Amino acid sequence: MIPYSDFLFFLITAIALLPTIILGFLGKSSRKYNLFITVVMLALIFGLDMGNYTINWKATISILLFTLFQVLLIKGYHSYRKNKNHTAVFVIGVLLAILPLVLVKVLPFFNLHIFGFLGISYITFRAVQMIMETRDGMMKKDIPITELVYFLLFFPTVSSGPIDRWKRFDRDFKKVPTKEEYRELVYKGINKIFLGFLYKFILAFLLYNKILVFLPDRTYGVLDSFGGHLAYMYVYSLYLFFDFAGYSCFAIGVSYLMGIRTPENFNLPFISRNIKEFWERWHMSLSFWFRDYVYMRFVFWMMKNRWIKNRYTVSYIGYFLLFLLMGAWHGLELHYIVYGLYQALLIICFDVFERWNKKKKFWKNNKWTHAISVFITFNFVCFGFYIFSGALF
Repeated sequence: MIPYSDFLFFLITAIALLPTIILGFLGKSSRKYNLFITVVMLALIFGLDMGNYTINWKATISILLFTLFQVLLIKGYHSYRKNKNHTAVFVIGVLLAILPLVLVKVLPFFNLHIFGFLGISYITFRAVQMIMETRDGMMKKDIPITELVYFLLFFPTVSSGPIDRWKRFDRDFKKVPTKEEYRELVYKGINKIFLGFLYKFILAFLLYNKILVFLPDRTYGVLDSFGGHLAYMYVYSLYLFFDFAGYSCFAIGVSYLMGIRTPENFNLPFISRNIKEFWERWHMSLSFWFRDYVYMRFVFWMMKNRWIKNRYTVSYIGYFLLFLLMGAWHGLELHYIVYGLYQALLIICFDVFERWNKKKKFWKNNKWTHAISVFITFNFVCFGFYIFSGALF
């Protein structure tokens, strides 16, 4: 069963969370029930094949073994970190944590589909994050296995995020909201869910089924013209936003109903004034994760070892690494790789321009330059999504 894909999933979720909502309105803890219902929902999401109403044993066994593997890594490194702190052990732990995800991305190129399941990327990101934060000394206390698994497999966000942080998640998990606080959470959660319906099932549906599916039809020569390519670029960009933002609204809304304030994933990204601001507004939980756990650590490591003394050169290499990995994470096809390199090039060019502009004062900040900046950024972003779609190749 694919989360948030049809009315049946919402109906089951609503029925399953009814006791949670009642307990919340009474000001009582629903922690134990939420743990139980997460197991039930995970069994439906990963274990049930809705096509023929049979048990999906491959996905079920994959997620059980994968979760066990990640829990053992996290708990094992946490125990090791109490007394020792060798860099080699940390690196091995991180590499082992991402190994299953790498295999899932690489093996299909050799026509091998040994294992894999929906959401393996986002569970991997959470596991790697916990190992890294243990290394940094941010997670000193032992985490009960039930709470660890609950965080890794939190069902509202298990398939496609947003990616939460352990300390923030744990704070919400352990706090029992007052009646007034929970009423506000329910209000916000329901609003998020209805916004998700507007985004995903109305706007994204119309953009895809009434416009987008007809644009690539070369029978009528639509994509053989410049105007056809341009239309496809803009419509696909809007569709991508409404579809993914709608899913994120569902995940955040359901999380609120369970007392977890899952962070936002989108913040009006198409009104960004530059590409850096865009990545602070688009798929924020993922971009912040890559920024904190890939880019910042790479830059710190390079500067610490002084392999390259120029900090701008180090930063630009870091951007290429960051966006190349983000592109490859979507897939190893050419258009994803080129998309990642394109985004890195945009970031670097903007950084060069920004530093130059501070000295020359060429581009001054006013309402006109603001509007022009938004227009230029929007078009560069849309061309990036055009590359991402694969239509360019």
